[in-house]
Formats: sequence, structure tokens, C-alpha cells
Amino acid sequence: MSEKTVVGDPMDPETTLGPLVDKGQLERVSGFVDRARNDGGELVTGGGTTRVDGLDSDLFFEPTVFDNVDNRSEIAQNEVFGPVLCVIPFSSEEEAVALANDVPHGLAAAIQTRDVGRAHRVASQLQAGNVWINTWGNVYSASPYGGYKQSGHGREMGFAVMEALTQEKSVWVSLR
Repeated sequence: MSEKTVVGDPMDPETTLGPLVDKGQLERVSGFVDRARNDGGELVTGGGTTRVDGLDSDLFFEPTVFDNVDNRSEIAQNEVFGPVLCVIPFSSEEEAVALANDVPHGLAAAIQTRDVGRAHRVASQLQAGNVWINTWGNVYSASPYGGYKQSGHGREMGFAVMEALTQEKSVWVSLR
């Protein structure tokens, strides 16, 4: 999957992965990856910065995949906010849900399966504000967006944001 990723100019419709937001975030992602590597993480692909021809930016990070990650590891327990995927083996649907929920964050989750019933059953059990099935990252402005647990406060977009950002008041006036 990461080989199909098109790293480049975010204004180019062919691009699927643009640069990180700033140097601080690049250093943060690099730190997570370096520590995971030093802690015995099995790096499958990626793991470093990359240059994109024709673009004057040094904020691109390669799509990175670690295999056989321990769910208790730092990289599995934190929101990296970079192109890093950790593969964590499991034996059953129940174990997969338990592993996914055994983190302090819950912004988003994804399920890959051909079994639509299983997908919905698992999605209903995941402690995440957004769950994608056989896709990733789709958002719609009328749909609320936000996380569970330590992944933010409240919801953005949709009617949920109006409830979060407004306070109703009734004013009664007698004109006699």
C-alpha cells in the first residue's frame, strides 16, 4: 500500500500524501520512528525524510510501516500524526477490539474486511470518534468530526459543532 502512495505537492490532484505541517512535527514523527526502531520495532518500509523533485520543502516523511508491534509500545500508544502504520497481530475479533481500545486516544480507526456484518459489529465497539470501513480519511462537512478519550474535546463540523459553540437563551418581553 505505501508503494502506491504519491508523495508530493498537496495542490496536485494525483498527490495522496503531502508534507508535514512544520519542522517541529517532522522532528516529532522522526523521534517516534527512531525510538520504535531502537525498541526493536520491525521496520518494513519507510522510516525517514524524503525530497520531492520540484518542491522546495524538507517536510516530507516517507510512508512508514512497522510489523509485529507490541500494543504497549510508545508508538502504538500515542497519536503520531504522521504517515506511520503499526501492524499489531491478533487472533480473534474480540482481541482486535480489545487491542484497539487499549490506548488513551480515540480519534480514528479503520477496519479492512469483506464481511460487512463484522465491520459494523466491530465499528460499534471501537472507542473512536471516526471509523472508516475499507477506506481511510473521508470526511464530509455535515458529519461531526472528533475523537474519544484524550483525542480532543467536542466535535467539529456538522450540527454537533453548533451545539458545542452556542448557548441558547430565551428572552421574554411584555409590551403592556
